[in-house]
Amino acid sequence: MYPKIQINLNGIIENIKKTKELCEQNGISLAVVTKLLADNKEIVQAIVNSGVDYICDSRIQNLISYKDLNVEKWLIRSPSTEEIPDTVRYADVSLNSEINTIINLNKEAKNQNKIHKVILMYELGDLREGCLRPELEELTGQAMCLSNIELYGLGVNLSCYGEIVPSSENMKELEEVVLELEKKYNIKFKIVSGGNSSSFKMLENKKIPCTINNLRMGEAIYLGNIPCFEEKIEALNQDNFIVKAEIIELKEKPSVPWGECGLSNSFGEHSTFIDRGTRKRAIIGLGKQDVKLDGITPLDEEIIVLGGSSDHIILDVSDCKREYKLGDIIEFMPNYAGVLSCMTSKYVLKEIVR
Repeated sequence: MYPKIQINLNGIIENIKKTKELCEQNGISLAVVTKLLADNKEIVQAIVNSGVDYICDSRIQNLISYKDLNVEKWLIRSPSTEEIPDTVRYADVSLNSEINTIINLNKEAKNQNKIHKVILMYELGDLREGCLRPELEELTGQAMCLSNIELYGLGVNLSCYGEIVPSSENMKELEEVVLELEKKYNIKFKIVSGGNSSSFKMLENKKIPCTINNLRMGEAIYLGNIPCFEEKIEALNQDNFIVKAEIIELKEKPSVPWGECGLSNSFGEHSTFIDRGTRKRAIIGLGKQDVKLDGITPLDEEIIVLGGSSDHIILDVSDCKREYKLGDIIEFMPNYAGVLSCMTSKYVLKEIVR
């Protein structure tokens, strides 16, 4: 059945084991980010069985699905007010930067007779979540006073929004903040989480300060790629996901639409068309509702992706050596956004290959 995303589970597990070994050589624990998998318990169970220390997800609904898995679970997006009861119930740890949220987590933890672990997020320049230095100092003191909150650690996020990459300078800043807070409050953070897959180069080059003892990784593990740098990791598998879709129309057509032109297409976009004359165009049964269009690249390098709509992607196959036929399957290599969208779409079959 098509469209589908084929998942090489053995390749993913091999990447985890190699990455975990590299982390351990640097005194760092590995937290595997599972949000890309969109609640696929079979894959997450295999990840847990591989011996990882922690799994992380941004959606509490996914952690609820994983409630029976024997591993420490982190909610890596700060919970909304309505998510707080489930966060305490199903997440061992949550990442936070707002005192009111932490106070509410403490109240709920009291109600559930539990201790909830919190990692405070420090803003290191990428401008997603995190406190600036003075606020972080105050927040640390406040969190320590809450009876049902364990101040578990300190974390940062890089590369996801502002494209700021890990560097010797910002890692040194993180180290200074950690040491300053530990001295002021006479504490020792169990976790200092210094970033994500974009830290892989520093990890390989042994340039991460010893104060930082954790990394949260997804893209490096699943795709063998370092985000922001867009560099392939030679030691890791890069072909763990392949997107496949069937040709549902194959016809010779002009390359430029004709008739009166409106302001935009169905997605509010204005398109520019190149007149290549009459071309052989293949339409596949996969669309923007299922996949980020610029997140997939045809394995046949002679295919030109012309565009798409909700349910269709239009390809130019005129220059291909292969003589495509109606019903043939086109294969694509997805990037992170391509995998995420396909895994999230209920219309794309997930085929796990071991």
